[in-house]
Amino acid sequence: MGGLTTKSGRKHLAFALDYSEVNAASIAVEQVAPYVGVLKIGLEMFVREGPAAIRLGADFGCDIFLDLKLHDIPETVERAVANAYQLRVRYLTVHASGGPRMLAQAAERVAKEGAELTLLAVTVLTSLDGSDLEAMGIRNSPGEQALALARMAQCVGVNGFVCAASEVSRLRAELGPSAVLVTPGIRPAGLAANDQKRVETPDSAIRAGSSLLVVGRPIRDAVDPGAAAEKIEREIAQALEG
Repeated sequence: MGGLTTKSGRKHLAFALDYSEVNAASIAVEQVAPYVGVLKIGLEMFVREGPAAIRLGADFGCDIFLDLKLHDIPETVERAVANAYQLRVRYLTVHASGGPRMLAQAAERVAKEGAELTLLAVTVLTSLDGSDLEAMGIRNSPGEQALALARMAQCVGVNGFVCAASEVSRLRAELGPSAVLVTPGIRPAGLAANDQKRVETPDSAIRAGSSLLVVGRPIRDAVDPGAAAEKIEREIAQALEG
């Protein structure tokens, strides 16, 4: 496509570091860092390695997305947010289902610190579908529940959200252009969905209004992770070009 800038999609691509150890993650990140602007560190690695895992961001010039999905009493979550700020992470997840007071205190702490930290309220996990929500006593569809939780979170000062790509278009329309919409469950065309139940391609997610795509296994398990990341980054760049 004429005028396409190499790596222009990099800041919109997060690589999920689904590894147990920093050393294994570091080998993978070295291959993909030219095409990936954000590294997502989840429970598996953080429980084992702790803050040492955060250094991967500085080592490879990437932002850190700390995906701990905090869900506790408001005071505990507020203190955890303050500690995340000290680690200089760029994104931090909290569960929207923690309720308005928990979310409000977390948002207030970010504002107090003056932090370049974006809180992301997790709406409905992409591993869940309508039957799962029904079993949990929730009558809303996944899309309806995601929107209800996002509206509640935005009302108390949170403007970042994790949702399925299939829900992005509606959330973008309802929450406005400033909302940061993060979408896991991204699978390039032709790849298996694995344990994700609500998935989309990189192209469709970006065109629907996603701000940041989270990709794990399609890069991690590829024969050539660097080439897989480059292909996804180019797809994102092309979608951004319209």
